Amino acid sequence: MSVSPPEARTGLRVHVQRVGTFLSSMVMPNIGAFIAWGLLTALFIEKGWITSLTDAWGADSWVAEIGGWGAYEGGGIVSVMITYLLPILIGAQGGRLIYGTRGAVVGAIATMGVVAGAEVPMFLGAMIVGPLGGWLIKKLDGLWEHRIRPGFEMLVNNFSAGISGAVLAVFGFFGIGPVVTAFSDLASDVVDFLVEHSLLPLTSVFIEPAKVLFLNNAINHGILTPLGTNQAAETGKSILFLLEANPGPGLGLLLAFVVFGRGAAKASASGAAVIHVFGGIHEIYFPYVLMKPKLIVAVIAGGMTGVLINVVFDSGLRAPAAPGSILAVYAQTASGSYLGVTLSVIGATVVAFLIAAVLLRTDRAEAEPDLAAATATMEAMKGKRSIASTALRPAGRSAISTIVFACDAGMGSSAMGASVLRKRIRAAGFTEVSVVNQAIANLTDSYDLVVTHTDLAERARARTPSAVHVTVDNFMDSPAYGEIVEMLAGTADPGAGTREPELLAEESVVLAGRARDADGAIDEVGALLVAAGAVGPDYVAAMHEREHTVSTFMGNGLAIPHGTLAAKDGIRHSAIALARYPEPVEWNGHPVEFVLGIAAAGDDHLALLSRIATVFADAEQVDRLRSAATRAEIAAVLGAVDAPAGVAE
Repeated sequence: MSVSPPEARTGLRVHVQRVGTFLSSMVMPNIGAFIAWGLLTALFIEKGWITSLTDAWGADSWVAEIGGWGAYEGGGIVSVMITYLLPILIGAQGGRLIYGTRGAVVGAIATMGVVAGAEVPMFLGAMIVGPLGGWLIKKLDGLWEHRIRPGFEMLVNNFSAGISGAVLAVFGFFGIGPVVTAFSDLASDVVDFLVEHSLLPLTSVFIEPAKVLFLNNAINHGILTPLGTNQAAETGKSILFLLEANPGPGLGLLLAFVVFGRGAAKASASGAAVIHVFGGIHEIYFPYVLMKPKLIVAVIAGGMTGVLINVVFDSGLRAPAAPGSILAVYAQTASGSYLGVTLSVIGATVVAFLIAAVLLRTDRAEAEPDLAAATATMEAMKGKRSIASTALRPAGRSAISTIVFACDAGMGSSAMGASVLRKRIRAAGFTEVSVVNQAIANLTDSYDLVVTHTDLAERARARTPSAVHVTVDNFMDSPAYGEIVEMLAGTADPGAGTREPELLAEESVVLAGRARDADGAIDEVGALLVAAGAVGPDYVAAMHEREHTVSTFMGNGLAIPHGTLAAKDGIRHSAIALARYPEPVEWNGHPVEFVLGIAAAGDDHLALLSRIATVFADAEQVDRLRSAATRAEIAAVLGAVDAPAGVAE
C-alpha cells in the first residue's frame, strides 16, 4: 500500500484544502438555515408555489407579506433571512471555530457591519470578518491573561468583546463591505459572461479534478455558494448550485466499474454508487479515479454535459444542495427546473459511463490496481480518515482494522487490555486485526476503534472523533470484548511478535503483602521498584497521582498502578514488581489480591504484560498464583525470568 507520508503533504494544494475545509466548516453547520430559506423562497416569492395559487389576492396579501414583495418589498421573512440571518450565522460560526463562544459573539457583531455596508447578501464578507473577530478577541484575551484583578474578570471580558466587535463592525461597514460587494459584482459579471457565451460547461474542467483533490470546498463554499445565493435572491434560482453537486458524473463512473471493472473495484462499486447518489458523499468515488487517473476524463465530460443541459433548460436550485444527494438536489430544485435538472443528471451519468466504459474495456493492465491503496491515497490527501471509504473494502473484510486501547500513560492498563482483546480476536479467527495500546495524549484520528476506561472516554473522543468508541470498566473480562468481536469481519496484520523481555526479578515479588488499602499497596510495590533501581521516590508519588485520576483496577482481583505520563522521563529502566495479598485490599470498591507495579521506559515491558493478561484471564492460572509457595513459582506462572537478576541496568 502506498500512502503519502505526512511530511509530503505540503504546498499550495494542502493550503487550499485547509482553506476550503475551514470555509466548509462555516457553511455546513448552517445548511439547515439555507434549506429553510430555500423552502420559504419556493413557497412565498413572487413566483412561488403558494403565490401562484393566490394571485387574485393582490400584492398586499399575506403571501406577499411573508415573501417580502409587492407592497412589502424588502420586509418579508425571505429577504430578512438572506440579508441578516444567514450571514450572521456564518460569521458567528467562523468566530466560534477560532475562539469558541466569545469568538462567535464578536464575529456576529462584526458581520452586522459588513451586512449594513453592502447592497448584496454578505456571505463572503461574513466568511472574512467572522473568523477575524474570533482571532481579534483571542489575541486581546491573551494580552491581559492572568493580569486581571480578581472580581473584574466579567467587566473586562464583556467590554473587550463589545469594544472589539464595535470596531470591527465599523471597519466592515466602511472597508470590507464595499470591497466584497465589488468582488461579488465582478464575479457575477464573469458568470454572466460564461452563461451568455455558452462557456459555463468549461468550469467542469476545473471543478471535477478539484473535487478529487479535495479542493472543491474552497470553490464551492468560498465562491459558488455566496454567488449562487445572491443570484437566487434575485431570480429565485441559480445554476451555480449545480456545478459541483450534480451526482451524475460520479454515478456514471461507478456504474462503469459495476459492469466493466474487476476485482475489489467491481465488487464495491454498486454499494459506493448507492452511497454517492442517495447519501450525497461524493468522495466515495474519488479512489476509483485515483486508481486509474485517466478516468478523470470521464467525470469531466459528464460534468460538462450536465452543466450544458442545465444551461439549455435554464434550470437551477433555490439553495445549496448539501450534501450532494439526489434527494437534496430535488428538494432545492426551483419550480420549472425539474425537467432540466433530471436530464442533467441522466446526461452526465450516461456520458461519464460511456467514456469510463471505453477506458476500462481498452485497459491493457493485467490486474486491477489496488483500490485499498487508492483509498489510502485519497485519505492522505484529505488529511484524515474517510468514514465513507469503509464501504470500499472488499466483501468479507472488516471496516475495523485497527484497534487501540488508550489510557492516561499508555503503559499498564492499556497494554493488558490490548493483550486480552487481542487473544479474543485471534481466537475468533481475525488474525489480521491490529490491537495496540497508546497514551491518550498521543492518540491520532487514525484508528477505527478506540477502547478506553469509562472515566477517560470523553478525552479519547476529543482526539479521535472519527473512530468507533467502546468504554469498559473491567479491562480483564469485559462484555464489550464479545461485542467488538461481533463487529469484525477480518482485516490488517498486527505485525510480528514482540521480543519478550525479562523484567520481573524474584526480589521484586512479595508473597504476603502487608498493606491494608490501595494507598499502602501502591507504596509497597513502589518501594520494590525503587529498590530495583528502576525509579526514584518521585515516581511513587506519580503512581498515587495517577490512581487519583483514574482507577487502575483491572478486574479479576488485579490492579496495576503506574506513574503518570509526565513521570515517564524519570524512569531509569523498565521494571515490574508484584505484591500478593492473602487478605484482599479494598481498591476503589473492589477486592484486589494482586498488585502489579509498573515502570516502563519503553515498549520492552509489553510482552510480559501480554503474558500476565493471559494469566489473569485464566481462572486456573490465578489459582496457581494464589497457591504458589515461593517467589520462583509465581515467576514461573508468569513466565517472566529464569534467574533472580532478570532486570538489567
